[in-house]
Amino acid sequence: MNHQVIELESVPSPDPFNSSTELHPPAVDEDGPSGASPARGGPSTSNENRVVFINKIQIQPGVKFMSNRVSTAKYSVIRFIPLFLFEQFRRWANIFFLMIALLQQIPDVSPTGRYTTLVPLIFILSVSAIKEIIEDIKRHRADDETNHRKVEVLRGDAWIWVKWLHVVVGDVVKVKNNNFFPADLVLISSSEPQGMSFIETANLDGETNLKIRQALPSTAGYTAIFDLAQFSGAVECEPPNKHLYEFFGVLKESGKMPMPLGPDQILLRGAMLRNTSWVFGVVIYTGHETKLMHNSTKAPLKRSSVDKLTNVQILLLFGILLVMCLICAIFNEIWTARHSSVDWYIGLENISQNFAYNLLTFVILFNNLIPISLQVTLEVVRFIQAIFINMDKEMYYEETDTPAMARTSNLNEELGQVKYVFSDKTGTLTRNVMEFKRCAVGEQIYTLLSDDSEVPQLVQHINEGHENAELLKELLVLLAVCHTVIPEKMDDDSIVYHAASPDERALVYGASRFGYKFLSRTPNYVEVSAFGEIERYDILHVLEFTSTRKRMSVIVRDPQGRLRLFCKGADTVIYERLAASDETYKEILLQHLESFATEGLRTLCCAVSDLDEEGYQKWSVKYHEAACAIQGREEKLDAVENEIEHSLKLIGATAIEDKLQDGVPEAIAKLLQADINVWVLTGDKQETAINIGYSSRLIVQGAQMIILNENSLDAARDAVLRHHMDLGDNLCKQNDIALIIDGKTLNYTLNCELRTDFIKLCVSCKVVICCRVSPLQKAEVVEYVTKFTKSVTLAIGDGANDVAMIQKAHVGVGISGVEGLQAACASDYSIAQFRFLLRLLLVHGAWNYTRMCKLILYSFYKNICLYVIELWFAIYSGWSGQILFERWSIGLYNVFFTALPPLAMGLFDKACSADIMLKHPGLYKPSQNGELFNVKVFWIWVLNGMLHSAILFWMPLLMAEHDNVWMNGKDGGYLVLGNFVYTFVVVTVCLKAGLVTNSWVWPTHCAIWGSIGLWFIFVIIYSNIWPLLPIGSVMTGMYILMFSSAVFWLGFILIPLIAIIPDFATKVIHGSIRKSTADILRENEIKHPESIDLSRDSKNSQQLESPTSRLSETARLLKNVRSVFSRRTHTRVDMELSHGFAFSQEEGGSVSQADVIRAYDTNIPKPAGI
Repeated sequence: MNHQVIELESVPSPDPFNSSTELHPPAVDEDGPSGASPARGGPSTSNENRVVFINKIQIQPGVKFMSNRVSTAKYSVIRFIPLFLFEQFRRWANIFFLMIALLQQIPDVSPTGRYTTLVPLIFILSVSAIKEIIEDIKRHRADDETNHRKVEVLRGDAWIWVKWLHVVVGDVVKVKNNNFFPADLVLISSSEPQGMSFIETANLDGETNLKIRQALPSTAGYTAIFDLAQFSGAVECEPPNKHLYEFFGVLKESGKMPMPLGPDQILLRGAMLRNTSWVFGVVIYTGHETKLMHNSTKAPLKRSSVDKLTNVQILLLFGILLVMCLICAIFNEIWTARHSSVDWYIGLENISQNFAYNLLTFVILFNNLIPISLQVTLEVVRFIQAIFINMDKEMYYEETDTPAMARTSNLNEELGQVKYVFSDKTGTLTRNVMEFKRCAVGEQIYTLLSDDSEVPQLVQHINEGHENAELLKELLVLLAVCHTVIPEKMDDDSIVYHAASPDERALVYGASRFGYKFLSRTPNYVEVSAFGEIERYDILHVLEFTSTRKRMSVIVRDPQGRLRLFCKGADTVIYERLAASDETYKEILLQHLESFATEGLRTLCCAVSDLDEEGYQKWSVKYHEAACAIQGREEKLDAVENEIEHSLKLIGATAIEDKLQDGVPEAIAKLLQADINVWVLTGDKQETAINIGYSSRLIVQGAQMIILNENSLDAARDAVLRHHMDLGDNLCKQNDIALIIDGKTLNYTLNCELRTDFIKLCVSCKVVICCRVSPLQKAEVVEYVTKFTKSVTLAIGDGANDVAMIQKAHVGVGISGVEGLQAACASDYSIAQFRFLLRLLLVHGAWNYTRMCKLILYSFYKNICLYVIELWFAIYSGWSGQILFERWSIGLYNVFFTALPPLAMGLFDKACSADIMLKHPGLYKPSQNGELFNVKVFWIWVLNGMLHSAILFWMPLLMAEHDNVWMNGKDGGYLVLGNFVYTFVVVTVCLKAGLVTNSWVWPTHCAIWGSIGLWFIFVIIYSNIWPLLPIGSVMTGMYILMFSSAVFWLGFILIPLIAIIPDFATKVIHGSIRKSTADILRENEIKHPESIDLSRDSKNSQQLESPTSRLSETARLLKNVRSVFSRRTHTRVDMELSHGFAFSQEEGGSVSQADVIRAYDTNIPKPAGI
């Protein structure tokens, strides 16, 4: 990697009045083209270090920087035609019709005209192009929502509001609290002490805790616009790359020493500023060169599994067509050889066509066997299905006025075949909101009431002098003092708490609701209002929280002058440090912890100890010496901290809820009932992810766990292979096991040599949770599982860090959440809440799959019914290629007379109502397993079509065997027979559509009976159109010939019934003897709509129990279950998992937790930044 070295040149101070040194062109706030400019125009192709001149136009020979416009759309104006044609001609049907259209241009080859295929093909492609354009316009509009956000940019000596897409490299921008960063920035200064700022990276890595970034000391004082106007220099840094946690650069100011820049000074696009009034930053990477966009992949061209299988079936149909053509061509040669001399009057000897010529003629004749209208029908149906999804009120989220949106319609049926769901955690399953719920002290559990008008029981016990009163006071003091929260007093005298840890903020808010309000912080003390009385606590030492220590302590001097140590952390580390005499409430508290964990709450144990002055002073000297140690500093600090964190008195425990979105547990439970595997891929910490697994019911209480936290490839290999041996014959079979793995171990297990073994272990587990994973690791997991299982995968997320996996999965679903719209923009479908995924899959997915399968198979069937008749007719036409039907009647068969039944079938047919589909998730399995659309089903429909075509040809032929179809004995010719047959075909295929339709609504009736009526109306009109129009002369008076024949009307009644009776009998027998789950439910719904029960599938009919009804049983299971697989021991008791410990806090940041709180004095006003 090229390290960034900033070489500072002498840069003159900007003079806004001098045109030769003008910093920027005038700011344009209207939409304009993002064409080439000195700072934008194309991707930077140099692999050398990037040099950015601060607050100046980037005029560098041979170097161009990308525009800050970001696009997640599928097409652009230039790319549309080649990409669209590539997408369309991946379908064998379109290639075939293009070939037929070209063959028809050869003179005297086509028996059906030159343009009968070309015109429909152009129409089909035009409809598809319009649909793709409409859908991509939606993506462009979503991109514009991001690109047209505004940010303040320094222009001369004033802040100007500029749209994100006009931000360029070198700009100095001002970002305010709770706003996203428009590009990758180097932090110059902020409103906080020492140039610190807090950023939320949940959109990038899924972590809920805030990160601290700190400006260089040399620039931290630039807090006014005057300072920035005098700021000149350059930044030289590494080229754009995908490494989120790495950055190397150097800042050189004019006349100053160069200063190194690292990850602690970079603010990435996609992150949000939190707990900081404002920051100033200089833009270094823009648009698709930002680290966020480097972690994204190009929008793929996705195709559904049904579409791919249809492609294969079209090849099979093409094979049938070639067989038919070869048969006809061969028999044509034989017939011609036999009859050329006998039937001399036909003039066969003068015909010059050869075998190949005849073969081409028959290929064109039978080309309609492959339904050219199928693609148009599919596109129209998919488009309207997408509108149905968009208009579904049950997936409308009123709180944010957000409906569901299908951003592509090509994957509607794919929603019905999903086997694996890969979900983000933060913002997808959770609201990213921590809320104090309960605390346990002594034998009591105290709940924080949502209604402030009532006095909490905890406060009552303190006021009444309850036996827990002293412990309750100590707990509230601990919550109000032992933390790194920064208070900010607002204009209305309310206090807002800012914290890097959302857990700590929730605890401090909880204490304030109970009457202990944290008021202010200075470098040396904090002030707390205890029931209105101001108390001051001197902060002497802060012993920081780390994932190794799993606890945090503060040493304070209380208002009475006592030295006290307050400690909070995991139950394991607190319990082993309790005083030997403190046994009073230990067991009871463990029961409370188990109860909290059962509800998925995040728990902490709280303890306190009194220190003597002499012992503390000696310890303080040791602590200072350890902090100054050159070697082994961390180990020495840990040892010293352990010395003082002992003989603790147990106070109680707290329970925080990482609030799930509404309906998440129920949705996950039903997805699992539908045999859909749900995996969680998150950048958050392991303990947090496990807690969410329990609270969302993803991890079943009592299930075993495999935890993989390895530090080397060899260790990872040993762990994976050991678990292979443990599973034995159950490997690659789903077991009631939850697998939890961290990002480092995942990096080893996705290694080529270990990947297959790891995926086998994963698919053997019912639940998989991947923690601390990067965006690209998410995409890799999705990709490898997709390839290994050959199953349909779905990825769902709400952040920019989820875009890569959303694009890798077969189906990508974006949550239109609080982390921005980038995931929603890159997705195939967007919803506002995770619970809506249930309806999207179990209802729309299952319905659309069934509908599309029937539509495609029915389209094949109806074409076989009509066009195979030409094969039977060839027997009587000397294999000449003569057509039985009138030319335009053939062309309108798919477009007009049989177009409506498949449309109605594809839009309105459903096996069961939406409520039944949601109530019985097992109904999803037939579509998931592809039972309705496979090679076997395809051949059944093909043979059914061939049987019907034979009945529909030979029975009318037998009726007209002696050429007498009228009472007067007149003969009407072969075309009369052709129209008889055509009529019977239209009636039969419409009846077949009705037979396979489960749900009859008024459009279904209109489509089926209306199609038959359309044929009769057409015959009447077409029989009278010539010579008014120069077409259809052979059809003149045809309706009179047909309707005046008693034979026609007899056949009209009998022949379609005879053809359809075997199908009807099969359906009746199948529905009586081999009744499916859907059949049972549909019948019960019709008979007893108010009471639906599934006696034959009790597993699917089980209703979810409420959390309260499950509590006691789950708690009992938790007490008995202690088996957890880990890398250290095969089975061990892990109390932290069963007791719900979790705590979010940044570790190894640029500023330690102790230094953060020492830097603040909330009594001093912050700089305004103007």
